[in-house]
Amino acid sequence: MAQVKFYGTGRRKNAVARVYIYPGEGKITINNKEVLAYLGRRVLEMVVRQPLELTGTAGRFDVYVKTLGGGVSGQAGAARMGLARALVQSDPNLRPALKKAGFLTRDPRMKERRKYGLKKARKASQFSKR
Repeated sequence: MAQVKFYGTGRRKNAVARVYIYPGEGKITINNKEVLAYLGRRVLEMVVRQPLELTGTAGRFDVYVKTLGGGVSGQAGAARMGLARALVQSDPNLRPALKKAGFLTRDPRMKERRKYGLKKARKASQFSKR
C-alpha cells in the first residue's frame, strides 16, 4: 500500500520551502540534514517545530523539507508556513488554531529594490551644498 503523504508550500522573503509530512515518530529533516544541523540555531529549530507543538502532533508525523533561496532565517519561516499548510491538509480541523497563531499568513515583507541614482534601496550619496 502507498504511504500517506501530505504537502504544503511555504514562502518567506526569498526563501521557498516544500514540506512533506507522513506518519512517523517526529523526525524533521531539512535538505537531507537533521533540523539543528542545517539551521544551526536552536531558536530557528523552535520556529520550525511551532505548528507541531501548537496542534499537539509532535510525535505523529515525520517531516521532510526541501528549501531553496534566501537565508537560514527565511528558510525556517518558510518551513513553518509549509508545515502548517501540510497539517491543515492532513486534518482540516487544525485550521482555526493555526490561523489564529498566524502560521498560515504569508509574511509580505521583502527586500526593497534598488533605485537608480542611489547606492542601495534608500542610501544616497552624501548631500553637499557646495
